[in-house]
Amino acid sequence: MDILHYTEEHETFRTRLGQFLAREVTPFADQWEKERTVPREIWHKMGQAGFLCMDVPPAYGGQGADFLYSVILTEEMSRTGITGLAASLHSDIVVPYIAAFGTEEQKQRYLPGCVSGAIVTAVAMTEPDAGSDLASMRTLAEPHGDTVVLNGAKTFISNGLSCDLVIVAAREADIDNPHLGLSLFLVEDGTEGFKRGPHLEKMGWHSQDTAELFFTNCRIPTANRLGGKGSGFLMLMEKLQQERIVAALGAVAAAERIMEWTLDFCARHKEGDKPLSKHQAVQFALVELLTEVKLGRTFVDKLIADHMEGLNIVVETSMAKYWTTDMVKRVADRSLDLLGPHGMPDDHPVARAFRDVRVMSIFAGTNEIMKGIAAKFMRL
Repeated sequence: MDILHYTEEHETFRTRLGQFLAREVTPFADQWEKERTVPREIWHKMGQAGFLCMDVPPAYGGQGADFLYSVILTEEMSRTGITGLAASLHSDIVVPYIAAFGTEEQKQRYLPGCVSGAIVTAVAMTEPDAGSDLASMRTLAEPHGDTVVLNGAKTFISNGLSCDLVIVAAREADIDNPHLGLSLFLVEDGTEGFKRGPHLEKMGWHSQDTAELFFTNCRIPTANRLGGKGSGFLMLMEKLQQERIVAALGAVAAAERIMEWTLDFCARHKEGDKPLSKHQAVQFALVELLTEVKLGRTFVDKLIADHMEGLNIVVETSMAKYWTTDMVKRVADRSLDLLGPHGMPDDHPVARAFRDVRVMSIFAGTNEIMKGIAAKFMRL
């Protein structure tokens, strides 16, 4: 019996999404990688087709869909080989903060645009001197009457150049407690004092725009605070469970895709008078890799089911995030060994995947942080 149960509606959605991506995304993968960006138009197309923020309630333009639609989105996006179109980041990591913690005015103002693709979002936590340790954050929010003034810098922000709305984590200047003094703020593109750095060149995720963000006397209305004053840490902790499930699912989907390419190559390419897949050493390697991928898939599917039931699975999601993202690196590395020189061209899908999966063990909290979280909650 399958762990996850997809309805006919889910499968229709998967088919429709797959057809859309085959038409609008996959043919342009190489071009977007070279251009180091994806066109803004594709966000509008995805929104108009109903492929963004599917869980947002109908009152705000969404479909009120369950989390399995997000699972399908992550899996099908992985098949395109494009990491630059960060639809899952927008739909399943950033926008849920607004849907869960926003005021009615904030929801009415932003959610319909997030659903339609008119608004692309980002979340800004990482700083030059503060990564996974949120308590070390230096960006300050100083109250001034009915406004708040932000000063600080963020770095390695995905969707940093294309975002119309960014959720900024900052310390309240008048609260000393490092955990009770963190707040989240909504900053719109064009706000005075909000500037972006140039596109950051990376070893992978070439079409994903990643940038530094700078806030210099950036004045926003107090009404742009998301949730209560000083509640940022608790909000982040609540939503990071889903973010790490999405990260783990992305790693498993990438590993499955790499194995599809590798199996196809080993079945077609001959060494001597028989295909690679008929050599015992290659067979052993393929079986070992596929075993890891299937273990990852089973683990993640169980966590998706638990998450949809509303269970607290902080320990398990931390374990899954670290293990699956380490696993996909092993799969990519060993697959390149099997492909040999045939996998070395810069535009080969496995070479691209090898570059792209490397960062997975770093973002959404490094894998060392994941192990520390699991140990803490296990009272080790």
